[in-house]
Amino acid sequence: MIPVSEPVLLGNEKAYVNDCLDTLWISSLGKYIPMFEEAFARYVGTRHGIACSNGTTGLHMALEVLGIGPGDEVIIPDFTIVVTANVIVLTGAKPVLVDVDRETACIDPALIEAAVTPRTKAIMVVHMYGHPCDMDPIREIARRHHLYVIEDCCQSHGAQYKGTMTGALSDIAVFSFYGNKVITSGEGGMLTTDNDEWAARARTYRDNGFSIPRFIHKMRGMNYRMTNIQAAIGLAQTEKIDVAVERKRHIAARYLEHLAGFPHVTLPVERPWARNVYWMFAILVNDSFGLGKEQVMAGLKERGVDSRSFFYPVSEQPVFEGDDPRFPDRTGSRPVSSDLGRRGLYLPSGIGLTDAQIKICAEALMSLKR
Repeated sequence: MIPVSEPVLLGNEKAYVNDCLDTLWISSLGKYIPMFEEAFARYVGTRHGIACSNGTTGLHMALEVLGIGPGDEVIIPDFTIVVTANVIVLTGAKPVLVDVDRETACIDPALIEAAVTPRTKAIMVVHMYGHPCDMDPIREIARRHHLYVIEDCCQSHGAQYKGTMTGALSDIAVFSFYGNKVITSGEGGMLTTDNDEWAARARTYRDNGFSIPRFIHKMRGMNYRMTNIQAAIGLAQTEKIDVAVERKRHIAARYLEHLAGFPHVTLPVERPWARNVYWMFAILVNDSFGLGKEQVMAGLKERGVDSRSFFYPVSEQPVFEGDDPRFPDRTGSRPVSSDLGRRGLYLPSGIGLTDAQIKICAEALMSLKR
């Protein structure tokens, strides 16, 4: 079975982890944490990087640092992983759902302004499947309405918008280093920002709100720390991130070549102003295929090719049924998000994928057409 994704060790991972083991710096203190933070922030182009336990905790921490809480609203795309809404609900605020652009699967800037209310405090964008959002109109809306912009960059390490890295396009941003990301630390996350005050608050928040004197707490906090071992892996991966990004783009280019003449799927795009890192090679099963998404995925599995469904829209998640005032309003029509959830899947996309395997995956897909 060709897997959808698996981590690849690119350089100094073993050496750095062994150093942690040899020196016994294996918990949430040690030299690799600040080294990883500094290296990753430098790569993104921000003043600060604050490592944390994963992307979910990073997003929650970003909201808390900005003071978002009960009574506030945060605009998000309807088409996203449920985590985006969950962390907002966790603060006591309410997610407000906006449909997405059909080609990029990112939040549609043309629909944002109508969702702004006096309660709106922020717009949280998600750079979906490695393609950046169209940030200029989003930032202009935020400027006019005095809103924060938060980037969910958990799928977009190395993606660029008009030459600027994702993670440096907003007030505050968050990355994930889960095992299937462009680079990984096994589990882990990183908050990036240019704001000194927010960075200091984030460092305190992730450490249970400890300050001086140690057991006198002046702010709430959580244990969202990253371990030195995870940071050691993350640092080694960051040292080779350009290799990982170019490999992702190479994989996408080969898929696009193989599937260019196959009209029964819709292929991913790269807008002129973007560098897409194709976190996953994401396709839509067209009605002309003659099979539904689930049937295509089953057929691929029979041929030794793993695949994964797209996310399903937040508005279709049963977890948000009920009258909790924090829950998003699921009424109304968001046709693009619904259609993407119905037809979308991604093919094997890990950076260890060979050209021969890419060809096998593409041919397996095409062989299913009746």
